[in-house]
Amino acid sequence: MDDRTTQDIPLTDALLRGAVELERTADGVRPHRLPAWARRQYPDPQLLMAEAQPSGVRLVLRTRATVLALTTRPTKIAYLGAPARPDGVYELTVDGVRTAEGVVRGGDVLAIDLQTGSREVRPGAPGTVTFGGLPDRDKTVEIWLPHNELTELVALRADAPVDPAPTAGRPVWLHHGSSISHGSNAATPTGTWPAVAAATTGVDLVNLGFGGSMLLDPLTARTMRDTPADLISVKIGINIVNADAMRLRALVPAVHGFLDTIRDGHPDTPLLVVGPILCPIHERTPGPGAVDPASLGTGTVRFLATGDPAEVPAGRLTLEVIREQLERVVEQRAADDPHIAYLDGRELYGPADEAAHPLPDGLHPDAATHQLMGERFARLALGTHGALTGL
Repeated sequence: MDDRTTQDIPLTDALLRGAVELERTADGVRPHRLPAWARRQYPDPQLLMAEAQPSGVRLVLRTRATVLALTTRPTKIAYLGAPARPDGVYELTVDGVRTAEGVVRGGDVLAIDLQTGSREVRPGAPGTVTFGGLPDRDKTVEIWLPHNELTELVALRADAPVDPAPTAGRPVWLHHGSSISHGSNAATPTGTWPAVAAATTGVDLVNLGFGGSMLLDPLTARTMRDTPADLISVKIGINIVNADAMRLRALVPAVHGFLDTIRDGHPDTPLLVVGPILCPIHERTPGPGAVDPASLGTGTVRFLATGDPAEVPAGRLTLEVIREQLERVVEQRAADDPHIAYLDGRELYGPADEAAHPLPDGLHPDAATHQLMGERFARLALGTHGALTGL
């Protein structure tokens, strides 16, 4: 790209959507999906990695530019003993139409040992993804950042002035969930099921899906309390089971407390509690979940449940137990809260889907299933007569 015909575009909060906060760095800005106070309060490595992977975060621009170049420093994740992960995808849309995609080579590498949990960062250099041949007219351009790579934005250049795109009054949908909501195994950032649902219904997505970290953390509830939203959903279950994070006695008060905190900031906002999708390994078997050691080195990592079903009567949690309790909690709260509803996650992916769309690793949907789930959530929750929009 010819520097004489381009200009630097300041990377401001007004250009980004889907992020809760921007961290100023020595080289640029880093989008975060949790605020700094929350990251300091519980600096868990898994949570910090997940919230800094910008699922649902995108640059939204109004411009006549025909060329846009984005320089970033990605942090790519390498799981030792597992197949190499593909580079994260940057997707570009023009007036809502997906037009191009690209990747940024290089960057830092975070190497994680799945068996020991040890982590090592290998530094790398920034890289640039360039989108050319854009129509020479006023248009809204979105650059969706990779949902599965930590991303520091270093520079944005364009061959025409750039302004923040107006929001056009679209309702903001705030969603929290696990790695499935984060987008594990989705092929592109617009292909995660929340992104599919948002695009289908024209809502403005803020995705707080955190891989391995939907554990009813109070810090996340307070973040949701303080984040502007017109529609809110909370998908609860799989991480609580596969982390073996709590027992039945702790679950129900924790769910109530999480919802109470959200209601402190959003007393009348439509609020949908979503139960877990079908996951056969944990339907009747408690956690903790673990990587199947026999799958390491085979090209396909798989997960298994290691708990004892005989301990469920004593309070160990399974997905079946959690669905039952979530439905009961929402039914109880609905007596005083007309703006809350429950959606069984098996309506997004259930027993009838298992044969046609098996979970490749026993835990996460594949790219086609993300599309299916997004379309179903759009219809069941965000559509004209959906569970959220009808509240």
